[in-house]
Amino acid sequence: MGTIWPEIPRRQFVTVLAKGAVTLGIGSVGNRAHAAAAKRKMLLSSACGRIGVRVRLAEAVELAARYGFEAVSPTTELGGLSDQELRSLLSSMKAKNIVFGAAALPVDFRGARQKFDAGMKRLPALAAAFQKAGVRRIGTYIRPGHDQLTYRRNFRQHVHRLRQVATVLEDAGLRFGLEYVGPKTSWTRQRFPFIHTMVETKELIAEIDRPNVGFVLDSWHWYTAGETAEDLLTLTNEDIVAVDLNDAPAGIPRDEQVDSHRELPCATGVIDLGTFLDCLNRLGYDGPVRAEPFNAALRALPKEKAVAATAAAMKKALALIQP
Repeated sequence: MGTIWPEIPRRQFVTVLAKGAVTLGIGSVGNRAHAAAAKRKMLLSSACGRIGVRVRLAEAVELAARYGFEAVSPTTELGGLSDQELRSLLSSMKAKNIVFGAAALPVDFRGARQKFDAGMKRLPALAAAFQKAGVRRIGTYIRPGHDQLTYRRNFRQHVHRLRQVATVLEDAGLRFGLEYVGPKTSWTRQRFPFIHTMVETKELIAEIDRPNVGFVLDSWHWYTAGETAEDLLTLTNEDIVAVDLNDAPAGIPRDEQVDSHRELPCATGVIDLGTFLDCLNRLGYDGPVRAEPFNAALRALPKEKAVAATAAAMKKALALIQP
């Protein structure tokens, strides 16, 4: 993308993708995925920046349509488009039956107060641009630890800052999703562990107390947090803003999985994506589902091959949804 989401990086992309996952054929999966589409409301969403494909939104839309995606992730590029450029983009999306998925929050709420304040000054204008373009969902992640702030102090800071963010987004008609980071190797890395499970995130959302705040769910974090179908089924469609779909490397115990070493959906079968997706389908989830494998080999591919491999993996996963 011309303007990449200015989301604060939390991981380095150093994993090696299994060759079979990269070279998945689209044809055999496509028929099953087409049938699965009839029994789901969730949208197959392309997120180019998350697989290392750097293109502007217009090209992201072209790639999404070419490989069978139903949505594209909006970026801050929308804030710089002229009215004519926006009309052209939306017209192209409509013609291709592509809608916007979920954006990433461009505000650093985790660090220094000065950075947070600067981000908040820019947020209303960007939120208005998102609203004008028809974007309805945005999300961010919760860093699962801190070297200076205890859990209690960190919790208070998150509530104070994220409530301000949520209020601005609510005024622009945007739902705001929060993603917990599940791996034990992540939340034990810093002096004071912080939120890293679904139930803790529920507590944070309740304390923020804004009607537009919910979850960004990730199969990777659901798995590494040791959660189950029963945990997912405590949620409703209204609780879920966006979903990330990933698999995990084989041969590594759950508590030793590293956040920057992931696989495309269905690459290894370590994560029970069938159960994960069936639960979302039972909830009537109707938002975007995108891959976020943080995978060095995938990111090294030419853009067409990277998007094709991601599409094939996603379609294979969505075909697991039971009638």
